[in-house]
Amino acid sequence: MSGAAIEITGFTRRFGALTAVDALTLSVGQGELFGLVGPDGAGKTTTLRMLAGVLPPSAGDAVLLGTSVARDPERVKHDLAYMSQRFGLYTDLTVQENLDVYADLYCVPPAERAARLERLYRFSNLEPFRARLAGQLSGGMKQKLGLSCALIHEPRILLLDEPTFGVDPVSRRDLWIIVHEMVARGVTAVVSTAYMDEAERFDRVALLHRGRVVALDTPQALQRSLAGRLLGVRAERPRAARAAAAALPGVRRATMFGDWLHLAVDDAAREGERVARALATAGFAVAEWRIEEPSMEDVFVDRVGETEQPAAGAAAP
Repeated sequence: MSGAAIEITGFTRRFGALTAVDALTLSVGQGELFGLVGPDGAGKTTTLRMLAGVLPPSAGDAVLLGTSVARDPERVKHDLAYMSQRFGLYTDLTVQENLDVYADLYCVPPAERAARLERLYRFSNLEPFRARLAGQLSGGMKQKLGLSCALIHEPRILLLDEPTFGVDPVSRRDLWIIVHEMVARGVTAVVSTAYMDEAERFDRVALLHRGRVVALDTPQALQRSLAGRLLGVRAERPRAARAAAAALPGVRRATMFGDWLHLAVDDAAREGERVARALATAGFAVAEWRIEEPSMEDVFVDRVGETEQPAAGAAAP
């Protein structure tokens, strides 16, 4: 990275009494793959819509490549591409025709179109389907076409709102290959996702909850912050055992992961035997316990537990 491509300061969006994004402040470096990660209602879509100049902020500002979103939202749009959650292309046009329309809209020079289309077809594997109507494509192929149309003018900033939502595993992999290829070419990408397993793909992530950042760092650093402090326990009647574990001294949080309990403690190696004995005494036979390698989902649950406060209103999606 070389400097900041995006500087966000106090970004806020309200819908009446509802605060969707609450004083968001962060920066995204040039050529960085940055993730906005959180469940539905975390404020991801609202944040991206404000960055794209589609939705004005209620307060605060974002500066993209030197241009203020609050003061000059139209100028911001020249250097970026925004791909929304919903397929927004022309279903009654073919793949090729959609790409041609977007090339016209973005004033791509005719002399450059052939090379750009060839590269996009190579990235997306859509070349064999260039004559197919967009409305007849699968969900994953529609997403790849949408991304290709967004990239036709070679934007410097790419904003993608949950591009892999509802996409089959193969298309999901293909979409990430395209995104990584563009970042390798120097494009700055901000991508939202509700899939915690995708968080590890980013250079840095902001974990969002109810419109606020609960954690911001590299995925590796966030996972290291829980290292040695997560205890996995497999016990009978796990749901009832979770409630019993949550009441034990030294257990800060207890969550269910399949038939395992994940318990946040200060020292998993030291607390394992004590917790297992306490659960057995409470009537829950423990089959085994282990020190867990924290996932991004574990990190999210832990950070939300640390910061959770009664809120005036939940965030909009």
